Amino acid sequence: MSKLLELGGLLEPLTAKIHNGTPTFGTCAGMILLASEVKGTRPDAHCLSALDITVRRNAFGRQVDSFETDLDFKGISQPVHAVFIRAPWVESVGDDTEVLARVPADDDKGAIVAVRSGHGRGNVLATSFHPEVTDDDRVHDYFVSMVEESMA
Repeated sequence: MSKLLELGGLLEPLTAKIHNGTPTFGTCAGMILLASEVKGTRPDAHCLSALDITVRRNAFGRQVDSFETDLDFKGISQPVHAVFIRAPWVESVGDDTEVLARVPADDDKGAIVAVRSGHGRGNVLATSFHPEVTDDDRVHDYFVSMVEESMA
């Protein structure tokens, strides 16, 4: 994806738009692209550094390890059904990054799978799961509310 953005001349304009406050939502590979550091990727891959996070590509495993689970998502009242397909996870977050969801785990922590940031404006949302493949629109509604906040 980053190579195509570079070849198409879109890498720098897109980065500038996001860093100037354009609300942005990335899922799965989009989360990877929005990160400031990516582990397990090609050395020539580009990051947009829109989120102060370190992500690991394919962290949950290969395609055959894809799974579904219910997540508590900050700002959404009932659990969100999440579909993970060869998904990344967030290994670390910076001070300007809010953790919105984690995969349930026995250790009370769990892998970080949804974050919001935006260099103080909160304009960037990323999930490592695919809310677009379910009938539940609440994560998208959450993003729409971010867009509305940015226009107020």
